[in-house]
Amino acid sequence: MNLPANESDWLTDYEGQLAIDVYENDDSVVLTAPLAGVDKKDLEISITDEVVNIKGERHQQEEIVKENFYTQECYWGAFSRSYILPVAVDAVKAEAALKNGILTIKIPKLEKSKTKTIDIKVEE
Repeated sequence: MNLPANESDWLTDYEGQLAIDVYENDDSVVLTAPLAGVDKKDLEISITDEVVNIKGERHQQEEIVKENFYTQECYWGAFSRSYILPVAVDAVKAEAALKNGILTIKIPKLEKSKTKTIDIKVEE
């Protein structure tokens, strides 16, 4: 990460990148992200047939003077993440839930992208 010239402003000038996990099951592409401390009203999710965009902001509970910190490792402020979906999905039927600080987005795969196992006929 390249910090601005005035190092004390780096937290206000930087937008964090949200860490995500993405996997698929038979029916959906599932994206999960840890969002502890993020309120639903500070979160925006948009999905197209190709990309998931997540934007939000994590606010500190109280104002603390920088000089009073011994360690400051937590990221506070704006964050975002865009992810290009690996298969064709039905964005209209996507669902998102925030539970115990974990965001889960389930996006149904289109029929043409689902894997189908076929039986093999044995001809005699």
